[in-house]
Order: sequence, then structure tokens, then C-alpha cells
Amino acid sequence: MLPAAGSGRRMGAGENKLFLRLGGEAILVRTLRVFDEDPDCRGIILAVRPDERERIRKMIEESGITKVSAMPDGGGERQDSVRACVRAFIGSGGSGDAVVMVHDAARPFISRTVIGELASVAAEHGAAIAAVRSKDTVKRVRDGLVESTPDRNSLWLVQTPQAFRAALLAEAEERAEADGFLGTDESMLVERLGYPVRIVESTYDNVKMTTKEDLAIGEVLLKRLEEEHE
Repeated sequence: MLPAAGSGRRMGAGENKLFLRLGGEAILVRTLRVFDEDPDCRGIILAVRPDERERIRKMIEESGITKVSAMPDGGGERQDSVRACVRAFIGSGGSGDAVVMVHDAARPFISRTVIGELASVAAEHGAAIAAVRSKDTVKRVRDGLVESTPDRNSLWLVQTPQAFRAALLAEAEERAEADGFLGTDESMLVERLGYPVRIVESTYDNVKMTTKEDLAIGEVLLKRLEEEHE
């Protein structure tokens, strides 16, 4: 499940940042291809803006992506888009016991090894998220003054994919909507149910293309990957 209905405001792109090119190919296509080529991926649900649906459909066809099974309307918030994907999955007869993943469409460098481990842990335990250890010291600050310094060894920087049993994610999304609660990621919604969420260690390469600086980093990562495969 990929929410892809953003505006690219922080990128300053003037359009959906997923249409920007990385190594000559749209960011969205690069991200989709990771899952399209994964033999364990049964389908991709892509939440989109209605006015961009045809453009995205054309991009998918031209790139040879075959596993996109639905493109529901995305919402004003990421959470709205993910909820639309979950409802599309359940509405199409998807099993509540199936493992579903939510991934940022702007993270094209996710490792297939991490994807596989997330699927395995979520299948066994119900919920698992990708994250990396914090390399920096973090301060808790109020009104410009340091309040405390949490133990860095306990701090993780959360990424996507985030993997869950479908029924659990559906319950978390519906409960959040009913309560008027807006979270920053899917794990936060599942945590509200009191359900334990496990960490799968990811890689620092799994950068989200959010700013122009991220695009520059992406070009470097892409060049390195191409050299490794020569």
C-alpha cells in the first residue's frame, strides 16, 4: 500500500514530487518496481489524487509495472490515503490474516532483504516496522531550553515499510477515524490499540525523497548501486 497523493510542497517542485526524475526515471516508478519485482508481493494498492490518476496509469503502463491492482482516491492527509488503501484491500476480499505493508512512495531505495524480514516478523507477531538506530544525540526541548537527553541507545528513527496483519491495521485505522485522531505513522495507530510493534533494523540508504537535498543524495545512492552491479 503506497500513499501517493502528496503535493511536493517541501520539495518545492510545483507538482507531486513522485513525478520528479531520479536517474532519468520517476521516483514513483522506481519505488513501485522494487515491489513489482518481489516474488512475494501479491499486489500493490496506490492511493492517488483523482486529477493525477490517468497520468500515473500511463506511467505504470509505460514502465511495465504489472502488480498495481487498485488506485483509490487519496485524501488530504497521509492517514486518509492509507485508510483508503486498507478499505480497497478489504473490499476486494483481502484476508484479514494477510500481511500488508504501507510504504512511502518516495522511498525508492528500500532493501528487499528488509522487506522480507518485515513480512516474516509481521506474519508471526502481527506488527513490524523498519527503523534505524539514531546516530545523533537527541535533546528534549521546551521553549528553546533543553529539558533532558534521552538515552541514544533507546532511540530509533522510523522508516517504512510498516507491516501488519490486515485486520489489525484496518481496526487501527477505523478506530483513529472514529476518535478523530491523526497519527504520524501507521505504527502509532496500532500502538493506540495497545498492540506491541516490533522493530526490524533497516539501512540508512532508505532515504525519503522529501527535499532537493534528498534528491542529490538519491543520485549518489543510485550511482553507487549501479557501480555495484557492473
